[in-house]
Amino acid sequence: MKMLVLTACLLSLKQVERAEGLPPSRMALLGMLLGLLMASCFTFCLSHQNPEFALTSPEKSRTKEADRKETTAEEELDSEVLEVFYPTHEWQALRPGQAVPAGSHVRLNLQTGAREVKLQEEDKFRSNLKGLKKGRRLDINTNTYTSQDLKSALAKFKEGAEVESSKEDKARQAKVKRLFRPIEELKKDFEELNVIIETDMQIMVRLINKFNSSSSSLEEKIAALFDLEYYVHQMDNAQDLLSFGGLQVVINGLNSTEPLVKEYAAFVLGAAFSSNPKVQVEAIEGGALQKLLVILATEQPLPAKKKVLFALCSLLRHFPYAQQQFLKLGGLQVLRSLVQAKGTEMLAVRVVTLLYDLVTEKKFAEEEAELTQETSPEKLQQYRQVPLLPGLREQGWCEIIAHLLALPEHDAREKVLQTLGALLATCRDRYRQDPQLNRTLVSLQAEYQALAALELQDGEDESYFRELLGSINSLLKELR
Repeated sequence: MKMLVLTACLLSLKQVERAEGLPPSRMALLGMLLGLLMASCFTFCLSHQNPEFALTSPEKSRTKEADRKETTAEEELDSEVLEVFYPTHEWQALRPGQAVPAGSHVRLNLQTGAREVKLQEEDKFRSNLKGLKKGRRLDINTNTYTSQDLKSALAKFKEGAEVESSKEDKARQAKVKRLFRPIEELKKDFEELNVIIETDMQIMVRLINKFNSSSSSLEEKIAALFDLEYYVHQMDNAQDLLSFGGLQVVINGLNSTEPLVKEYAAFVLGAAFSSNPKVQVEAIEGGALQKLLVILATEQPLPAKKKVLFALCSLLRHFPYAQQQFLKLGGLQVLRSLVQAKGTEMLAVRVVTLLYDLVTEKKFAEEEAELTQETSPEKLQQYRQVPLLPGLREQGWCEIIAHLLALPEHDAREKVLQTLGALLATCRDRYRQDPQLNRTLVSLQAEYQALAALELQDGEDESYFRELLGSINSLLKELR
């Protein structure tokens, strides 16, 4: 390059020597061009021989060079740091400089000194692995949104959801219309067929009117009570029966001279009383308890007494106020006469079961008060006003229940044994003074030992006779 520039300069000088015969004006112009050319040649030669005479600043060049080196180093460093290792469900060695997704399980192998990594839960970290590419950064959108943008987006989302919901509702309604007909159309069709659609309330009103009508025959009244019992099993229906005065009509039916009417009226009342405090309270105020006790104390057919005893049990359970009134009206004496009558063994077992339920009810109320650490809960105060245990002891129920162990049925014996155990604290001295009870327990012990052995020999899973034997052994141990 330098030789070309020098050659051009020498050629220019020779042209000047040949142009000595030109006019002065041409010579002046040629001289200026020659001077500019020589200056350019001189500057070019100096810049290539010594960097100090270069036209660019050496300091700026060094700075740019340093920047390029730092950028290259950062890129190399980033490429090393951002190398992502994809773990699996097996332990794998991790090389230095490798990164793992968030949530991976990393440990240090004490034998090899290497770090190892594996996945913890595939579903939990699958979203973290998506979008990761080996040696690259995640493509994160850094666009920002204003609050107005977010509000408008949320409004559009809600509108879309409402549109979808309305479409689904319309589709569902259309499907229902295709499958079912409106109730108005059905009523109209039934009216044309002389069929009337009634609610439970309307049916109960019709049945009460039929039962209470003087023009209805005995069979019609019994049929009305029988159908009514089906509806009052439901708590709401029983309360509806109370709301229009039907309950009192049925209670008054206990005064009927017809045993069947008494029987089925008590059947309806027993179903309505069960676990329905509102109806129980109204029944006590309507005189149901007195009427039930009168039927049990007088000569009545056994089926009627059976249904009346069912109604009495439903009225007394979980209702301490009714239990208190029962004791005041001499209910224990009425039940004692019922149990001691001939041919009433079935009723005797039900009476024993009722007494067991009443005794354990009060016991559970006391235990519940101790657990809740309440000094005077209302429920416990109500049960404390019921002197049931002293009344049982005074009325001779300790001996009456003990003598019922002579019943032949295993189920009856089981209920008697349960009641004897519940009354043990109250009747312990009476039990010890009863030689017949001890003889009966010893005899039953031998009988159930043999039955329990057969039970084990047959490999039966149920341990019915073994449980009865355990109850007998516990009683004998307490009475020694």
